[in-house]
Amino acid sequence: MDGDSRGSAAAAFRRLRPRPRTVDWSLFLVVVVEVVTGLVSFTVASTNWWPLFWLHRAVGLSLIVLLAFKFSRVAYRLTDSDEWRPSTALSLLTAAAALGAITTGVVWVFGLDVRLSYWTLLSVHVGFGLALVPLVLLHVRTRFRPPRRADFEGRRTALQYSAMLVGGAVVYRGQQAINRALKTPGSDRRFTGSQPRDGDGNEGFPVTSWVADDPAPVDRNAWSLSVRGEVEEAADLSYADLTPDAEREALLDCTSGWYTVQDWRGIRVGDLLGDAGPTDDAEYVRFVSVTGYRWSLPLAEARDALLATHVGGERLSHGHGGPLRLVAPGHRGFQWVKWVERVEVRQSGDPAQWIVTLISGLD
Repeated sequence: MDGDSRGSAAAAFRRLRPRPRTVDWSLFLVVVVEVVTGLVSFTVASTNWWPLFWLHRAVGLSLIVLLAFKFSRVAYRLTDSDEWRPSTALSLLTAAAALGAITTGVVWVFGLDVRLSYWTLLSVHVGFGLALVPLVLLHVRTRFRPPRRADFEGRRTALQYSAMLVGGAVVYRGQQAINRALKTPGSDRRFTGSQPRDGDGNEGFPVTSWVADDPAPVDRNAWSLSVRGEVEEAADLSYADLTPDAEREALLDCTSGWYTVQDWRGIRVGDLLGDAGPTDDAEYVRFVSVTGYRWSLPLAEARDALLATHVGGERLSHGHGGPLRLVAPGHRGFQWVKWVERVEVRQSGDPAQWIVTLISGLD
């Protein structure tokens, strides 16, 4: 390549490179989008939500381009000790978290899962992503420059953003094609990113607990199920009172990165509510565990859910939520409440359930 060609290429690169302030605030916005879409993706399992997962991956891959622009501009500050400032360590931590989130996300898509104790690679990816939030906020504070309209308006900026998003989607599509061609462990992932777990019954899928939810085995002879709240007739049912004659095949998609399709048997919640008689004010049904863990479903959706006593023809083991667990198709695994002991019919939802998911089971 002659000097004129190299000069033309360099000039073209400079035209494509966004303004410094545009890059900085774009990185901030990308982190916000990734955290929000990532957290929301943990709460949905229906295929109707696939665009959310695609957005998360495309925007995440565009982060690579933004980081390249950022590093090309500030690399000298990291390699020259005379340029080091008190905030340099924070910058390095932020960069490490960003690179960690990108690397673990890409590797997870290809199907590699290196466990760190109870943490899957997906959990490590989430950890990096959550760590980025305070790090980016602190980094922005140390070098705060308010955004200007001129940094984001114009045809060139629109084209740059479009190219990054389209490029991220194309790269992710390419990853999928490589997975299929090479038959990597990532080739059979669900749209949520979860890998299948084959097998029937209690041994067919892993035992997982959300945060600190790990009670002692429940004594079925001493256990009972109470039905309370906005109902005409409250009830208390022993394990012997249950008639598990409702069956359904349902997919359990766990946020730790796996899914399984099992045949579940138990009590249809609609039949349970039919006996109790919800009042006219009833809108939601809350399912409460022996640990205090809980989740609520709208009344119409709850009627179609199942309180399972068996899986794959076997009585539910303690680790999988025995004697009774919620089966809620279309929801992620952490919303399938284990060790259910109370069904509460309510007039409203339960926003505090999000807090309880983090503290239930803690002494």
